[in-house]
Amino acid sequence: MKYDYLVVGSGLFGAVCAQKLKEAGKSVLVIDKRPNIAGNVYTEKQEGIHVHKYGAHIFHTNNKEVWEYVNRFSEFNRFTNSPVANYKGELYSLPFNMYTFNKMWGVVTPEEAAAKIAEQRKEITGEPKNLEEQAISLVGRDIYEKLIKGYTEKQWGRDCKELPAFIIKRLPVRLTFDNNYFNALYQGIPVGGYTKLVEQMLSGIEVQLNTDYLEQKEELDAMAENVIYTGPIDAYFDYQLGYLQYRSVRFENETLDQPNFQGNAAVNYTDRETPWTRIIEHKWFEFGKDEEGNDIPKTIISKEYSSEWKFGDEPYYPVNDEENTALYQKYKALADKEEKVLFGGRLAEYKYYDMDMVIESALNLCKQIIK
Repeated sequence: MKYDYLVVGSGLFGAVCAQKLKEAGKSVLVIDKRPNIAGNVYTEKQEGIHVHKYGAHIFHTNNKEVWEYVNRFSEFNRFTNSPVANYKGELYSLPFNMYTFNKMWGVVTPEEAAAKIAEQRKEITGEPKNLEEQAISLVGRDIYEKLIKGYTEKQWGRDCKELPAFIIKRLPVRLTFDNNYFNALYQGIPVGGYTKLVEQMLSGIEVQLNTDYLEQKEELDAMAENVIYTGPIDAYFDYQLGYLQYRSVRFENETLDQPNFQGNAAVNYTDRETPWTRIIEHKWFEFGKDEEGNDIPKTIISKEYSSEWKFGDEPYYPVNDEENTALYQKYKALADKEEKVLFGGRLAEYKYYDMDMVIESALNLCKQIIK
């Protein structure tokens, strides 16, 4: 036995566990099947811009312990997420706030906006039977038709009448002029990108890339007393009970010879006809400046397309419906019987985790295992 711990996956969960274990004096080996560290938060520098290769990642949390922890490894800028919705060329503020209601109905006061929403919500009587009815019962038909329906149908690949109501239990409605999407005390982007943040976490720890754990499981397991596995839980058990389902995302990236494409980091396209769900303009996560503080002359955009996941695709969003949740519970029962393997992270726990929740979960695991 060469190592106390083998950590499978160098995303946030794996990196936090590896860092805490090393700090506690344990010997650790981190492996990843990708050619790079940082999992889905991986950022790559192009044209002086840190491009979020697996979709926009905006760090936000109300957990002071998590915020102080990440700030040990990187300084964070003051980026605030204020997306814009584009419905057939009409632009609206997200989340739904007074700017949105003024543009939608011409209302000026919070009282007028509340009255308009209350009037439209009356359309649904009784318990909402699907996502469409749920959304209308929360924000009324106008907002549903222009800002929810098309986007949601593209995201899930299903008609809103076929989607369960619980997907949108609540929709943030603000009767203020507040464009801050996340209701979080702490928010920002790591200066220098997420790859640099994870690099700092893994400083002094042995990392092997291009290493597929499941292909070399026996020999890798033999190298360590314990294993922390952050990959898909169904893959670990060779899909013996069936595949867990995900939604996947495809990106089309373009480098444009212009300084400004859309004037915002994220613009959601909420009509059904536009094939992409949103366009990310990466430079605005860092205010259009390079690391020396100079304006960047070019820009890089990513169009996001939501797609059905099929075997071999990158899994993004777990489909936490009843059927998949029941299947996950069966896999979890198998995982609980594994003697030297601990399972954690988005894929191993089949959970839609925000970044701060991944870190919190990893910190909690380490508190349990570090004696």
